[in-house]
Amino acid sequence: MPTSQNTSKDSSSRFSLGPKWYDRPWSAFIFFTRLPFWRLHEPPRQCYNSVVEWWPLTGWLTSGVMAAILYFGSQLSMMHYELCILLAIIARILITGALHEDGLADFFDGFGGGGTNRERILTIMKDSHIGTYGMLSLILYLALLYLCLYNMTPLMAALTVLAADPYAKMLSAQMTQMMPYARTEETSKAHTVYRRMSILSGILLAIQGLLPLGIFTFLTSNLSPLTSQPSWQWLLFVPCLTMYCLYRFVWHRLRGYTGDCCGAFFLLIELSIYLTVVLS
Repeated sequence: MPTSQNTSKDSSSRFSLGPKWYDRPWSAFIFFTRLPFWRLHEPPRQCYNSVVEWWPLTGWLTSGVMAAILYFGSQLSMMHYELCILLAIIARILITGALHEDGLADFFDGFGGGGTNRERILTIMKDSHIGTYGMLSLILYLALLYLCLYNMTPLMAALTVLAADPYAKMLSAQMTQMMPYARTEETSKAHTVYRRMSILSGILLAIQGLLPLGIFTFLTSNLSPLTSQPSWQWLLFVPCLTMYCLYRFVWHRLRGYTGDCCGAFFLLIELSIYLTVVLS
């Protein structure tokens, strides 16, 4: 005869509901930022295998903060534009907990020091210590990022950041569908393996990444005709080419991706967008 405790368990399991519609995007903000979203709501564990599908949405937050600092900070008479750029970069690093920069450093350490040995590359990438390749990659990346933003007007820099961050994350997320995970869930840093995207998830991912780029193209086309504007064809082509080259490189060495590869892909693809805007 079942006890009342067993009956209550059966009843709760019978009427338990799956993740709510906001659980999966909410888990992405918890996963990709260090802001205390988890204090407000903690999604079910199974939601974290789809965080990459909402990765560009978190870019709306980080790019919005950077753009606000770049544009509104430059309007203050007591702040120089150079200081605004540094503050904007620092703000994103603090929001994300240097998650992507850590991936960039591990990526270059792994592929720089591991040669063509797959297991050695994976071992180095999982090591918490930073090496020469990782240190140089961070210095050169931050220097190029600063110079790109410095060579734009505050308004153009703000608009470019708003478009580049989500679009680069959208392209980087494609890697999780083009390659298998290089490790197992137990040996991964985050103990999470991303699931295969459905058609609906792919459409939502595209909207998150392409909508800011479309708004950027519309707004910049209506700026002063005396200012040269970047062509939207180049803004689509160059980042896609960068993503494909990185994909071929990683596939040749690892035959799979890691979380560090995702972070490195994002920063390098985003940087290619900034360089495209500046050179245009």
